[in-house]
Amino acid sequence: MTHPLRIGFIPLVDAAALIVAVDKGFAKDEGLAVELVREVSWSNVRDKLNIGLFEAAHLLAPVAIASSLGLGHVKVPIVAPFNLGINGNAITVSPALHAAIMSELDGDPADPNYADPMATAQALNRVVVARARAGADPLTFGMTFPFSTHNYQLRFWMAAGGVDPDEDVRLVVLPPPYMVDSLANGHVDAFCVGAPWNSMAVDLGIGHILHFASDILQRAAEKVLAMRQVWADKNPDVVAALTRAHVKAAAFIEARENRDEVTAILAKPEHIGVSPEVLQRTLDGKLKISPDGTWRESSRYLLVGRESAGRPDPAQAAWLYAQMVRWGQTAISPEALATAKAVFRPDLYDAAVGTPADGADHAGDPVGAFAGPAFDPANIEAHLAAFEIAHLKG
Repeated sequence: MTHPLRIGFIPLVDAAALIVAVDKGFAKDEGLAVELVREVSWSNVRDKLNIGLFEAAHLLAPVAIASSLGLGHVKVPIVAPFNLGINGNAITVSPALHAAIMSELDGDPADPNYADPMATAQALNRVVVARARAGADPLTFGMTFPFSTHNYQLRFWMAAGGVDPDEDVRLVVLPPPYMVDSLANGHVDAFCVGAPWNSMAVDLGIGHILHFASDILQRAAEKVLAMRQVWADKNPDVVAALTRAHVKAAAFIEARENRDEVTAILAKPEHIGVSPEVLQRTLDGKLKISPDGTWRESSRYLLVGRESAGRPDPAQAAWLYAQMVRWGQTAISPEALATAKAVFRPDLYDAAVGTPADGADHAGDPVGAFAGPAFDPANIEAHLAAFEIAHLKG
């Protein structure tokens, strides 16, 4: 029996496992007939998933949690048996803001730590203060959704340097494909978004990649394969089959000998619709970060299947929930934390693949943030108390 499924996605490289699972026939081999539906905004994806127009979706990990908690929209419990991507975002700034930040950095430009996240956050603070004194408008930063890792990564970085993201700058929501035009038109001074849109801004000469998101957090759950809990509970065999198809696709993507084929698949207009060369940079973690041709390489830029990236980690959900609390999107409660962690379902992953992935349990700090203490998912209060800038409810 073939199971028809409609699955929504946004044109981003971290949808690769979903796209390849369908294009290469891994889903078909599992008895699934998947129709991929390309969307432009995360609210569209969330709403169509929640009302049942999609059986599953490529979804921001924090949106899955927010939906389960009833934050910002109706309450629809979501489960995620597969993690589509670890990391993959970057912070891109306009040439003018890049020059301003560079001019405010302390230290020697030859020092490899010259432009680390703490240094640039403190430099941003000095830029913000100088602009306020001059009577200039606040800087505007684009991010993809209020419940997004992009939002929390921007806020975490800024606040570490003394910038209050709710008082000192403007944060605006933009769909990922619109980020580049917004920077080109001067509607934003910077943005945080997933690949390939940071590279597109650099290639057009209108942006500098200031940081990979993996500079901010060494390991951050970015997108998940999301489905309504009630549907997943009724269709366990379909959930397992879809998970297995994604595991196979992720392994195919990570095999370097398949990169040309993978980038050709992703480059199709109905998928991501940008050049294979740009997609190759993303998957290789080797990106041009400046219009002058400066390159940077990181093995942690985007993890699709390696390092157990596909297996959901409830500790990641706990970190995301802690950011929702820190920035006043919800009040802290043990029940809400438990609900958030229950969205990430390693048990469903393990049931589908038979055994846990090698290295599935990451010892020590599961997030590896550049500032603050190591994150303990069992002690959210200590995490929140470590930061001077926060907007807690109540």
